[in-house]
Amino acid sequence: MFFCKSKLEFEKLLSLIKIFLVRRINYKKARRVIPNNYEYTGIHKSEVVAMQLFIYDDNNLKEYDNLSVKKLSEILSETKSDNQVMWLNVHGLHDADFIRQIGELLHLETPMISDILNTTRRAKVEELNDLLFFSIKSMLPKEEATTIQVEQISFIIKGNLLLSFQEKSSDFFTHIRERIRSHAGIVRSKNNDYLLYLLLDAVMENFFITLEHLENQTERLIGEVKVSSNQQILESIERVREEINFLKRSILPLRDAVFNLKSILDQHGHQDHKSNKTYFTRLHHKTLELLEQIEYDTNSVDSASNLFFATQNQRMNQIMKTLTIFSVIFMPLTFIVGVYGMNFDYMPELHMQNGYFNVLWIMFAIAIAMTIYFKKKKWF
Repeated sequence: MFFCKSKLEFEKLLSLIKIFLVRRINYKKARRVIPNNYEYTGIHKSEVVAMQLFIYDDNNLKEYDNLSVKKLSEILSETKSDNQVMWLNVHGLHDADFIRQIGELLHLETPMISDILNTTRRAKVEELNDLLFFSIKSMLPKEEATTIQVEQISFIIKGNLLLSFQEKSSDFFTHIRERIRSHAGIVRSKNNDYLLYLLLDAVMENFFITLEHLENQTERLIGEVKVSSNQQILESIERVREEINFLKRSILPLRDAVFNLKSILDQHGHQDHKSNKTYFTRLHHKTLELLEQIEYDTNSVDSASNLFFATQNQRMNQIMKTLTIFSVIFMPLTFIVGVYGMNFDYMPELHMQNGYFNVLWIMFAIAIAMTIYFKKKKWF
């Protein structure tokens, strides 16, 4: 209080400091990890860590499941053909030492392995000397729940090898595996850039599914707002708004990352990489479509919120109008009762034989007349 002139000024200053500290604390949402340290920051810590490897070209296919790091090293040392595409999929990241061994086997830099394990990072693309790193957020609505589940997926292209790291086992890429096994489409005649496109496209479809789920919730809430004034509806609207905003925050860096990836492929010297640029252009257009749809859904949620408050105000106005009408009807009746309750000695009406009943009839007539008048004015 040495520089404050009064206790009130000191309390105001103290409240401002508290607000500043609270904002600083709330702003720090991403978990901080030690640089170059292997630490998984996600929530999926009960998954079994496993690896699956596909080695294929237009004529041949080899598939390996539940690989160990030692077995993977042997397979990679035996596979020398540059014409074959290798897809190594790893699901389960909580075993940081296992991920570290994979990184050391494939000569991945320590910061890149840390980015794979740190799930609080935004989507990004990094091009190094001999590899391309890509991370993305995937999300799907939980079954029989109102929340969405988020998972980080990282991709690395190194030569003819494509690595994908998932936090948990999921069925995002099941149809792609079946296409590889059955030789459906052109996936086995293309290089690993096209495979990356298929994987990213599969993840992006989850955004459309999640967005459709949120749209259905918004429509349901709008219907509930019209028939109910429950405060929980407003809480549900705000929760949907937060999830849509989170979806937008996830797609914005994805849009930038896909655009950067498209530019990298455009600058690449190999003709196959340039030919795949068209597919990544489609992905970029999908992100723009998602953002446009999110803007529309944001307006829908705002409309639901405004409708809730408008409905609440309408109900309150209706209640106030009803109470006002009753008050206005009883005002002249209260006046009459007050006049005859003054207890003066010389009030002729007090000595009338039927005075009490006459006053009741007059009061009743006034109430009926005012009710008819208000009805004609359509005030209720």
